[in-house]
Amino acid sequence: MLDGLVAFAAGKASRRGEILNDLPDRISDIVIFVGVAHSGLMNPLIGYWAAIFAVLSSYVGLFGQALGVQRQFGGIMSKPWRMVALHGGAWLTFFLSPQSSPTLTIFDWTCLVIIAGCVETIVVRLKRITAALQDKR
Repeated sequence: MLDGLVAFAAGKASRRGEILNDLPDRISDIVIFVGVAHSGLMNPLIGYWAAIFAVLSSYVGLFGQALGVQRQFGGIMSKPWRMVALHGGAWLTFFLSPQSSPTLTIFDWTCLVIIAGCVETIVVRLKRITAALQDKR
């Protein structure tokens, strides 16, 4: 993320650079959440939904740019905040030792919070893109 911001600020950003900046982030979203889903510490289905919503919220941010307005980064569950939330869930799981029970685990709750945050992020970004497109007319 930092290299992309530096390139953008220096006026050196390119379309190829955007691909090289975004594609690994989307792949890492999938790999990280699917890895957590298969850790045995949560319901895998919830982890898969977290991966889907993480990628979807990122792509919704790109819609504005694809439509000729500014790319949207708003919302509470952007990539850095998804990773902070997951990091917090990992530390809580480590210190509180996961229990085998039919209830939701710490990682389940973490991913449910991430999913809810991604839904909010998608809505915020779509509203901003729609407003920008209306202003552009």
